[in-house]
Amino acid sequence: MSMISRKQQRQQSLQAALDDNPFLTDEQLAQQLEASVPTIRLDRLALGIPELRERTKHMALDAQKKLQAIASEDIVGQLIDLELGHSGISMMQITPEMVLKRTGVARGHFIFAQANSLALAVIDAPAALTGIANVKYKVPVHQGDNLVARAEVVRKVETKYTIWVKIRNNNKEVFRAKFLIVSIPKEGDNENENSR
Repeated sequence: MSMISRKQQRQQSLQAALDDNPFLTDEQLAQQLEASVPTIRLDRLALGIPELRERTKHMALDAQKKLQAIASEDIVGQLIDLELGHSGISMMQITPEMVLKRTGVARGHFIFAQANSLALAVIDAPAALTGIANVKYKVPVHQGDNLVARAEVVRKVETKYTIWVKIRNNNKEVFRAKFLIVSIPKEGDNENENSR
């Protein structure tokens, strides 16, 4: 096997890894691909892939533009990716203000708020409300933890969406919820339907 084909193979693996998880750091990629961090950086540059901070910033700007059912300032955490009616991703770092003083464990309402606001964000409607939430806190979360929430619409029946949200810290699931979100039509839409 020549050096060129080995390099091409590594670059293809790098691209595939980032397509699967765009939040991988150069260090994580180096470990996963059994290469040095400088080699990963060179491969990223050759492929035109920006560093993690720039990738995240670009994804966040794109996601913000798509929001409909909730305002960007109502999102808890940072919205990173959004495909209306299908899925979304947000990130949140646990700060000192978010933890209980005595135990240092994150207050549950912050984690719930991240999940709930992401579930609302994926709705492809002008407005939406949470109807039902079935939640499970699996592992305690602490100050400094970086939470990545992923929402997925698993069912849509008329105006009702069933959405799964799973939150991970370092690839370990710490929280999951099943939401029933109801989309609300625009004011004029109800009047039009009633007049038929």
